[in-house]
Amino acid sequence: MKQYIFNIHDVVLLMTAAECLLLAVFQSILPTRTRHDGRLLTAFLLIVAVASGCTLLLWNDQFTMAPWFEQVLLPYLLFAALLLKGPAIYLYFCSLTQQKFHFSQRQALHLLPALAVLLCIAIFSISSSDLRHIADAGQSLPDTAIEFIWDLASLVPLVYAVAALLQIRRYRHALKDEYSHYSETELHWLSALAWGVCISWTWTMVVHVVAKFSSEAVADYMGIADNYLSFILINAFFAYSLTYAHRLLVTQPKEEARETTVDEEPSEPAIEKVRHAMEGDKIYLKKNLNLEQFSERIDLPAKEVSAVINKHFGTNFFEYVNSYRVEAAKALLSDPEKADMTVLDVLLESGFNSKSAFHRFFSRLVGMSPTEYRKQSLAAGTATQ
Repeated sequence: MKQYIFNIHDVVLLMTAAECLLLAVFQSILPTRTRHDGRLLTAFLLIVAVASGCTLLLWNDQFTMAPWFEQVLLPYLLFAALLLKGPAIYLYFCSLTQQKFHFSQRQALHLLPALAVLLCIAIFSISSSDLRHIADAGQSLPDTAIEFIWDLASLVPLVYAVAALLQIRRYRHALKDEYSHYSETELHWLSALAWGVCISWTWTMVVHVVAKFSSEAVADYMGIADNYLSFILINAFFAYSLTYAHRLLVTQPKEEARETTVDEEPSEPAIEKVRHAMEGDKIYLKKNLNLEQFSERIDLPAKEVSAVINKHFGTNFFEYVNSYRVEAAKALLSDPEKADMTVLDVLLESGFNSKSAFHRFFSRLVGMSPTEYRKQSLAAGTATQ
Protein backbone atom coordinates (compact mmCIF):
# COMPACT_ATOMS: atom_id res chain seq x y z
CA MET A 1 0.00 0.00 0.00
CA LYS A 2 1.36 3.40 -0.95
CA GLN A 3 2.07 5.95 1.73
CA TYR A 4 1.89 9.61 0.80
CA ILE A 5 4.31 12.05 2.38
CA PHE A 6 2.16 15.08 1.52
CA ASN A 7 -1.57 15.49 1.13
CA ILE A 8 -3.13 18.16 -1.08
CA HIS A 9 -3.21 20.70 1.75
CA ASP A 10 0.47 20.13 2.49
CA VAL A 11 1.16 20.69 -1.19
CA VAL A 12 -0.40 24.17 -0.90
CA LEU A 13 2.04 25.01 1.89
CA LEU A 14 4.88 23.56 -0.15
CA MET A 15 3.81 25.53 -3.22
CA THR A 16 3.55 28.71 -1.14
CA ALA A 17 7.10 28.26 0.16
CA ALA A 18 8.49 27.38 -3.27
CA GLU A 19 6.66 30.21 -5.02
CA CYS A 20 7.84 32.72 -2.42
CA LEU A 21 11.44 31.66 -2.97
CA LEU A 22 11.08 31.91 -6.75
CA LEU A 23 9.34 35.28 -6.56
CA ALA A 24 11.98 36.59 -4.16
CA VAL A 25 14.68 35.63 -6.65
CA PHE A 26 12.71 37.20 -9.49
CA GLN A 27 12.04 40.34 -7.42
CA SER A 28 15.78 40.68 -6.75
CA ILE A 29 16.54 41.01 -10.47
CA LEU A 30 13.83 43.58 -11.22
CA PRO A 31 14.67 47.32 -11.49
CA THR A 32 12.94 47.84 -8.11
CA ARG A 33 15.59 45.78 -6.34
CA THR A 34 17.52 48.95 -5.48
CA ARG A 35 14.44 50.59 -3.94
CA HIS A 36 13.39 50.04 -0.37
CA ASP A 37 9.99 48.68 -1.37
CA GLY A 38 11.66 46.08 -3.60
CA ARG A 39 13.99 44.98 -0.81
CA LEU A 40 11.16 44.81 1.72
CA LEU A 41 8.92 42.81 -0.60
CA THR A 42 11.79 40.37 -1.16
CA ALA A 43 12.28 40.11 2.61
CA PHE A 44 8.55 39.53 3.12
CA LEU A 45 8.50 36.77 0.49
CA LEU A 46 11.48 35.03 2.11
CA ILE A 47 9.87 35.31 5.56
CA VAL A 48 6.61 33.78 4.30
CA ALA A 49 8.61 31.02 2.59
CA VAL A 50 10.31 30.17 5.89
CA ALA A 51 6.99 30.35 7.80
CA SER A 52 5.21 28.06 5.29
CA GLY A 53 8.08 25.58 5.21
CA CYS A 54 8.38 25.44 9.00
CA THR A 55 4.61 25.08 9.41
CA LEU A 56 4.70 22.12 7.03
CA LEU A 57 7.55 20.47 8.92
CA LEU A 58 5.90 21.06 12.29
CA TRP A 59 2.54 19.45 11.47
CA ASN A 60 3.46 16.81 8.88
CA ASP A 61 4.00 13.44 10.59
CA GLN A 62 5.29 11.63 7.51
CA PHE A 63 8.20 13.92 6.80
CA THR A 64 11.07 13.82 9.31
CA MET A 65 14.41 15.56 9.54
CA ALA A 66 17.39 15.48 11.86
CA PRO A 67 16.24 15.67 15.51
CA TRP A 68 18.42 18.69 16.30
CA PHE A 69 16.71 20.62 13.49
CA GLU A 70 13.18 19.35 13.92
CA GLN A 71 13.01 19.60 17.71
CA VAL A 72 15.44 22.42 18.53
CA LEU A 73 15.95 24.77 15.58
CA LEU A 74 12.50 24.58 14.00
CA PRO A 75 10.64 26.54 16.75
CA TYR A 76 13.14 29.40 16.44
CA LEU A 77 12.78 29.60 12.67
CA LEU A 78 8.99 29.28 12.73
CA PHE A 79 8.31 31.98 15.31
CA ALA A 80 10.96 34.34 13.97
CA ALA A 81 9.18 34.18 10.59
CA LEU A 82 5.67 34.48 12.04
CA LEU A 83 6.61 37.55 14.09
CA LEU A 84 8.67 39.27 11.40
CA LYS A 85 6.14 39.08 8.58
CA GLY A 86 4.02 41.81 10.22
CA PRO A 87 6.84 44.38 10.47
CA ALA A 88 8.03 43.47 6.96
CA ILE A 89 4.63 44.13 5.38
CA TYR A 90 4.05 47.30 7.38
CA LEU A 91 7.43 48.74 6.36
CA TYR A 92 6.70 47.70 2.76
CA PHE A 93 3.54 49.81 2.76
CA CYS A 94 5.44 52.67 4.42
CA SER A 95 8.14 52.54 1.73
CA LEU A 96 5.45 52.79 -0.97
CA THR A 97 3.64 55.72 0.61
CA GLN A 98 6.47 57.80 2.09
CA GLN A 99 8.74 59.73 -0.24
CA LYS A 100 11.78 59.85 2.04
CA PHE A 101 11.43 56.46 3.65
CA HIS A 102 14.69 55.14 5.01
CA PHE A 103 15.81 52.55 7.50
CA SER A 104 16.68 53.90 10.93
CA GLN A 105 17.68 52.61 14.33
CA ARG A 106 14.18 53.33 15.63
CA GLN A 107 12.79 50.71 13.27
CA ALA A 108 14.80 48.08 15.13
CA LEU A 109 12.02 48.28 17.72
CA HIS A 110 9.90 46.22 15.33
CA LEU A 111 12.18 43.27 16.15
CA LEU A 112 11.23 43.29 19.84
CA PRO A 113 8.22 40.90 19.64
CA ALA A 114 10.30 38.34 17.73
CA LEU A 115 13.23 38.68 20.12
CA ALA A 116 10.92 38.31 23.14
CA VAL A 117 9.45 35.08 21.77
CA LEU A 118 12.84 33.64 20.81
CA LEU A 119 14.10 34.41 24.32
CA CYS A 120 11.05 32.67 25.77
CA ILE A 121 11.72 29.59 23.62
CA ALA A 122 15.32 29.54 24.80
CA ILE A 123 14.53 30.01 28.51
CA PHE A 124 11.91 27.23 28.62
CA SER A 125 13.65 24.96 26.05
CA ILE A 126 10.46 24.70 24.00
CA SER A 127 10.63 22.01 21.33
CA SER A 128 8.47 21.17 18.33
CA SER A 129 6.76 18.45 20.35
CA ASP A 130 5.84 21.01 23.00
CA LEU A 131 4.31 23.27 20.36
CA ARG A 132 2.19 20.47 18.92
CA HIS A 133 0.81 19.07 22.17
CA ILE A 134 -0.17 22.18 24.05
CA ALA A 135 -3.80 20.97 24.29
CA ASP A 136 -2.70 17.93 26.34
CA ALA A 137 -0.55 19.89 28.72
CA GLY A 138 -1.33 21.15 32.21
CA GLN A 139 -1.02 24.69 33.49
CA SER A 140 2.66 24.70 34.38
CA LEU A 141 4.76 27.75 33.58
CA PRO A 142 6.33 26.32 30.36
CA ASP A 143 2.87 25.50 28.99
CA THR A 144 1.72 29.03 29.76
CA ALA A 145 4.76 30.25 27.87
CA ILE A 146 3.78 28.08 24.89
CA GLU A 147 0.31 29.58 24.86
CA PHE A 148 1.82 33.04 25.13
CA ILE A 149 4.06 32.65 22.08
CA TRP A 150 1.22 31.19 19.98
CA ASP A 151 -0.96 34.12 21.03
CA LEU A 152 1.72 36.62 20.04
CA ALA A 153 2.34 34.86 16.72
CA SER A 154 -1.34 35.37 15.85
CA LEU A 155 -1.84 38.84 17.28
CA VAL A 156 1.31 40.73 16.26
CA PRO A 157 0.89 40.32 12.45
CA LEU A 158 -2.74 41.47 12.73
CA VAL A 159 -1.70 44.61 14.63
CA TYR A 160 0.77 45.44 11.86
CA ALA A 161 -1.87 44.79 9.19
CA VAL A 162 -4.17 47.33 10.87
CA ALA A 163 -1.24 49.76 11.11
CA ALA A 164 -0.69 49.34 7.35
CA LEU A 165 -4.34 50.24 6.69
CA LEU A 166 -3.96 53.38 8.80
CA GLN A 167 -0.79 54.29 6.91
CA ILE A 168 -2.67 54.07 3.59
CA ARG A 169 -5.41 56.26 5.03
CA ARG A 170 -2.81 58.90 5.98
CA TYR A 171 -1.32 58.63 2.50
CA ARG A 172 -4.72 59.21 0.90
CA HIS A 173 -5.22 62.37 2.99
CA ALA A 174 -1.71 63.55 2.08
CA LEU A 175 -2.49 63.14 -1.63
CA LYS A 176 -5.60 65.27 -1.23
CA ASP A 177 -3.53 67.94 0.50
CA GLU A 178 -0.89 68.01 -2.24
CA TYR A 179 -2.55 67.18 -5.56
CA SER A 180 -5.50 68.71 -7.34
CA HIS A 181 -6.02 65.41 -9.17
CA TYR A 182 -4.58 61.93 -8.87
CA SER A 183 -5.40 58.51 -10.24
CA GLU A 184 -7.10 56.37 -7.61
CA THR A 185 -6.58 53.07 -9.44
CA GLU A 186 -3.20 52.35 -7.88
CA LEU A 187 -4.44 53.49 -4.48
CA HIS A 188 -7.52 51.27 -4.69
CA TRP A 189 -5.33 48.29 -5.45
CA LEU A 190 -3.00 49.14 -2.59
CA SER A 191 -5.96 49.42 -0.22
CA ALA A 192 -7.37 46.12 -1.49
CA LEU A 193 -4.00 44.49 -0.86
CA ALA A 194 -3.84 45.85 2.68
CA TRP A 195 -7.39 44.71 3.35
CA GLY A 196 -6.46 41.29 1.98
CA VAL A 197 -3.60 41.08 4.46
CA CYS A 198 -5.85 42.24 7.28
CA ILE A 199 -8.58 39.72 6.43
CA SER A 200 -6.09 36.88 6.05
CA TRP A 201 -4.37 37.58 9.37
CA THR A 202 -7.71 38.20 11.09
CA TRP A 203 -8.69 34.73 9.93
CA THR A 204 -5.43 33.39 11.39
CA MET A 205 -6.35 34.99 14.71
CA VAL A 206 -9.87 33.53 14.54
CA VAL A 207 -8.44 30.06 13.81
CA HIS A 208 -6.14 30.39 16.82
CA VAL A 209 -8.98 31.40 19.15
CA VAL A 210 -11.41 28.76 17.82
CA ALA A 211 -8.76 26.04 18.20
CA LYS A 212 -8.74 26.66 21.95
CA PHE A 213 -12.45 25.93 22.34
CA SER A 214 -13.42 23.59 19.49
CA SER A 215 -12.58 20.13 18.25
CA GLU A 216 -9.30 19.33 16.56
CA ALA A 217 -11.06 18.60 13.25
CA VAL A 218 -12.67 22.06 13.11
CA ALA A 219 -9.36 23.73 13.91
CA ASP A 220 -7.61 21.68 11.20
CA TYR A 221 -10.10 22.65 8.51
CA MET A 222 -9.91 26.31 9.45
CA GLY A 223 -6.12 26.14 9.48
CA ILE A 224 -6.15 24.60 5.99
CA ALA A 225 -8.31 27.49 4.76
CA ASP A 226 -5.75 29.85 6.27
CA ASN A 227 -3.01 28.23 4.17
CA TYR A 228 -5.03 28.72 0.99
CA LEU A 229 -5.59 32.40 1.85
CA SER A 230 -1.84 32.87 2.28
CA PHE A 231 -1.19 31.30 -1.12
CA ILE A 232 -3.65 33.67 -2.82
CA LEU A 233 -2.24 36.66 -0.95
CA ILE A 234 1.33 36.02 -2.10
CA ASN A 235 0.26 36.02 -5.74
CA ALA A 236 -1.65 39.28 -5.24
CA PHE A 237 1.39 40.95 -3.69
CA PHE A 238 3.69 40.07 -6.53
CA ALA A 239 1.14 41.10 -9.17
CA TYR A 240 0.73 44.49 -7.45
CA SER A 241 4.48 44.98 -7.21
CA LEU A 242 4.85 44.41 -10.95
CA THR A 243 1.85 46.41 -12.12
CA TYR A 244 1.08 49.30 -9.80
CA ALA A 245 3.69 49.96 -7.12
CA HIS A 246 5.91 52.14 -9.32
CA ARG A 247 2.96 54.38 -10.29
CA LEU A 248 2.14 55.66 -6.82
CA LEU A 249 2.55 59.40 -6.37
CA VAL A 250 5.04 60.72 -3.84
CA THR A 251 4.08 63.00 -0.98
CA GLN A 252 6.17 65.46 0.95
CA PRO A 253 6.92 64.66 4.60
CA LYS A 254 4.74 66.97 6.68
CA GLU A 255 5.32 66.10 10.31
CA GLU A 256 7.70 68.99 11.01
CA ALA A 257 5.71 71.47 8.91
CA ARG A 258 2.49 70.78 10.77
CA GLU A 259 4.17 71.18 14.15
CA THR A 260 5.37 74.68 13.27
CA THR A 261 1.98 75.89 12.06
CA VAL A 262 -0.42 74.20 14.44
CA ASP A 263 -0.85 77.32 16.63
CA GLU A 264 -0.35 79.96 13.93
CA GLU A 265 -3.11 81.65 11.96
CA PRO A 266 -2.44 82.35 8.27
CA SER A 267 -1.41 85.92 7.49
CA GLU A 268 -3.60 88.20 5.37
CA PRO A 269 -0.91 88.63 2.66
CA ALA A 270 -0.65 84.84 2.34
CA ILE A 271 -4.43 84.49 2.12
CA GLU A 272 -4.56 87.20 -0.55
CA LYS A 273 -1.79 85.54 -2.57
CA VAL A 274 -3.64 82.23 -2.60
CA ARG A 275 -6.95 83.87 -3.50
CA HIS A 276 -5.37 85.96 -6.30
CA ALA A 277 -3.65 82.90 -7.76
CA MET A 278 -7.03 81.21 -8.07
CA GLU A 279 -9.31 84.08 -9.00
CA GLY A 280 -6.87 86.30 -10.87
CA ASP A 281 -4.28 83.97 -12.40
CA LYS A 282 -6.70 81.03 -12.66
CA ILE A 283 -3.89 78.63 -11.75
CA TYR A 284 -6.46 75.88 -11.25
CA LEU A 285 -6.68 75.51 -15.04
CA LYS A 286 -3.26 73.86 -14.98
CA LYS A 287 -3.73 70.09 -15.17
CA ASN A 288 -2.10 67.85 -12.55
CA LEU A 289 -1.42 70.86 -10.35
CA ASN A 290 0.09 69.93 -6.99
CA LEU A 291 0.83 71.84 -3.82
CA GLU A 292 4.53 72.25 -4.56
CA GLN A 293 3.88 73.75 -8.01
CA PHE A 294 1.21 76.04 -6.58
CA SER A 295 3.60 77.22 -3.84
CA GLU A 296 6.39 77.95 -6.30
CA ARG A 297 3.99 79.93 -8.47
CA ILE A 298 2.96 82.30 -5.66
CA ASP A 299 6.37 82.28 -3.91
CA LEU A 300 5.17 80.92 -0.56
CA PRO A 301 6.33 77.85 1.38
CA ALA A 302 4.17 74.80 0.80
CA LYS A 303 3.40 74.49 4.51
CA GLU A 304 2.07 78.08 4.55
CA VAL A 305 -0.13 77.50 1.49
CA SER A 306 -1.47 74.33 3.10
CA ALA A 307 -2.22 76.25 6.31
CA VAL A 308 -4.11 78.95 4.39
CA ILE A 309 -6.24 76.39 2.54
CA ASN A 310 -6.85 74.22 5.59
CA LYS A 311 -7.49 76.91 8.21
CA HIS A 312 -8.84 79.91 6.32
CA PHE A 313 -10.79 78.17 3.54
CA GLY A 314 -11.63 75.10 5.64
CA THR A 315 -10.75 72.45 3.09
CA ASN A 316 -7.78 70.63 1.56
CA PHE A 317 -5.83 71.38 -1.60
CA PHE A 318 -7.60 68.67 -3.59
CA GLU A 319 -11.09 69.98 -2.80
CA TYR A 320 -10.10 73.65 -3.00
CA VAL A 321 -8.69 73.52 -6.53
CA ASN A 322 -11.42 71.30 -7.89
CA SER A 323 -14.17 73.56 -6.52
CA TYR A 324 -12.84 76.35 -8.77
CA ARG A 325 -12.68 73.95 -11.69
CA VAL A 326 -16.32 73.04 -11.18
CA GLU A 327 -17.26 76.74 -11.23
CA ALA A 328 -15.32 77.16 -14.48
CA ALA A 329 -17.14 74.15 -15.93
CA LYS A 330 -20.50 75.60 -14.88
CA ALA A 331 -19.69 78.84 -16.71
CA LEU A 332 -18.85 76.94 -19.89
CA LEU A 333 -21.90 74.67 -19.68
CA SER A 334 -24.29 77.59 -19.20
CA ASP A 335 -22.80 79.69 -22.03
CA PRO A 336 -24.97 79.44 -25.19
CA GLU A 337 -21.94 80.28 -27.31
CA LYS A 338 -20.18 77.17 -25.94
CA ALA A 339 -23.12 74.84 -26.60
CA ASP A 340 -21.19 72.97 -29.25
CA MET A 341 -18.49 71.94 -26.72
CA THR A 342 -18.71 68.35 -25.58
CA VAL A 343 -18.60 67.52 -21.89
CA LEU A 344 -15.10 66.14 -22.46
CA ASP A 345 -14.02 69.48 -23.95
CA VAL A 346 -15.55 71.28 -20.96
CA LEU A 347 -13.77 69.20 -18.34
CA LEU A 348 -10.42 69.57 -20.09
CA GLU A 349 -10.94 73.31 -20.51
CA SER A 350 -11.75 73.58 -16.78
CA GLY A 351 -8.50 71.95 -15.65
CA PHE A 352 -9.72 68.41 -15.06
CA ASN A 353 -8.04 65.54 -16.85
CA SER A 354 -10.26 62.71 -15.67
CA LYS A 355 -13.89 62.12 -16.60
CA SER A 356 -14.59 60.17 -13.42
CA ALA A 357 -13.13 62.89 -11.16
CA PHE A 358 -15.02 65.61 -13.05
CA HIS A 359 -18.40 63.85 -12.87
CA ARG A 360 -17.88 62.93 -9.22
CA PHE A 361 -17.00 66.47 -8.14
CA PHE A 362 -19.57 68.16 -10.32
CA SER A 363 -22.43 65.96 -9.13
CA ARG A 364 -21.44 66.37 -5.50
CA LEU A 365 -21.04 70.16 -5.59
CA VAL A 366 -23.85 71.01 -7.99
CA GLY A 367 -26.33 68.25 -7.21
CA MET A 368 -26.81 67.09 -10.80
CA SER A 369 -24.81 65.79 -13.73
CA PRO A 370 -23.03 68.20 -16.14
CA THR A 371 -25.48 67.27 -18.91
CA GLU A 372 -28.51 68.00 -16.73
CA TYR A 373 -26.98 71.29 -15.59
CA ARG A 374 -26.37 72.37 -19.19
CA LYS A 375 -29.96 71.57 -20.20
CA GLN A 376 -31.41 73.49 -17.27
CA SER A 377 -29.09 76.48 -17.68
CA LEU A 378 -29.61 76.84 -21.42
CA ALA A 379 -33.38 76.39 -21.03
CA ALA A 380 -33.49 79.06 -18.31
CA GLY A 381 -31.45 81.40 -20.48
CA THR A 382 -33.81 80.91 -23.43
CA ALA A 383 -36.86 81.57 -21.25
CA THR A 384 -35.52 84.91 -20.03
CA GLN A 385 -34.87 86.20 -23.54
